[in-house]
Amino acid sequence: CEIFQPVTTKQFTPMQECPSDECKKNNSKGQLFLSTRASKFLPFQEVKIQEMADQVPVGHIPRTLTVHCHGTLTRQINPGDVVDIAGIFLPTPYTGFKAIRAGLLTDTYLEAQHVNQHKKAYDDLVVDARTFRRIEQYKNSGHMYEYLSRSIAPEIYGHLDVKKALLLLLIGGVTKEMGD
Repeated sequence: CEIFQPVTTKQFTPMQECPSDECKKNNSKGQLFLSTRASKFLPFQEVKIQEMADQVPVGHIPRTLTVHCHGTLTRQINPGDVVDIAGIFLPTPYTGFKAIRAGLLTDTYLEAQHVNQHKKAYDDLVVDARTFRRIEQYKNSGHMYEYLSRSIAPEIYGHLDVKKALLLLLIGGVTKEMGD
């Protein structure tokens, strides 16, 4: 007999005995085997979002919130993205001993319904002719190394050798291909 067990939580216990009418009628208590080929998997992503650094009050640490994304919303958010998320604010249900110990307190998460990206991907950027001319001008000047190193931490005066070292760490290196 084939039985489907929906899994709605992070943990689940596989069924030990077959609850079908056929097995109950025959009184057979055979062992059930999990079949991954017959299983249906849905995309899921757990994201931790943090409030922007410029919105954090002085002397406080940024607050974080867990967001659960399902279906088409998965893999839309990458680390460092600035996003607006609309969703349902829900409590994380505790079970067993943890529920007794927690009492009325519970963790919360956001069930994402819509994600709006603020930053555009590099493929979506449209470079106008003026910006393209400035890039060409910088490139033809022959001082690109100095321009780029000065653009690292411009609020810190001097330390040009440290900035050049950081630039080389960011973009330098050789390609290493592994055997596998």
